[in-house]
Amino acid sequence: MTETRWTIRGREFVHCNCAYGCPCQFNALPTNGDCRAVAAIDIEEGNHGETRLDGLRIAVVLAWPGPIHEGDGQALPIVDERASPEQREALLRIMSGEDTVPGATFFQVFSTTYSKVHDPIFAPIDFEVDVDGRTARLVVPGVIEARGEPIRNPVSGEEHRARINLPQGFEYDTAEIGRGWAETQEPLRISLADSHAQFAPLHITESGVVH
Repeated sequence: MTETRWTIRGREFVHCNCAYGCPCQFNALPTNGDCRAVAAIDIEEGNHGETRLDGLRIAVVLAWPGPIHEGDGQALPIVDERASPEQREALLRIMSGEDTVPGATFFQVFSTTYSKVHDPIFAPIDFEVDVDGRTARLVVPGVIEARGEPIRNPVSGEEHRARINLPQGFEYDTAEIGRGWAETQEPLRISLADSHAQFAPLHITESGVVH
């Protein structure tokens, strides 16, 4: 157990370059061999020790040249510019997998696969996510422009709904699945089009997901 306890309750939007559903969610290899993604979390309630995190947002750009578990990844952490110095430090510690039981969260697991973590960016994070509606909009000026939408039936055009439930997962319990588009700029440039997106409520602590 770590000395500092933390909790995040909120909602996330994650968009990667895999086909809808993302094989990584099933311990399979990524669709295209590599992994590129953007993600954002709206923290409704949270704390890191005595530091409150309510109402803040975080985002990240990620890229690996192969499957995540093979490493050599890059990460660009982005923290809400409204955060105080204490809140910035707390969020970066959580995002980097510190103060976390090994293997308990996706923050901690992913942190072991990075060969480069770019200097954090402190910026406005314009983020809206509707989990049930499978929609999201994410803008970090000069860094990320992304959106998420429902998958549509190719014949009828009707919205298609699918969920993934991971009872022992290290990120979420249940996610709604959709599709997304994203463009990011330097220092970690990626381009994603009509590929996997997930929308999920989060309740995560230093010990893992609360299922």
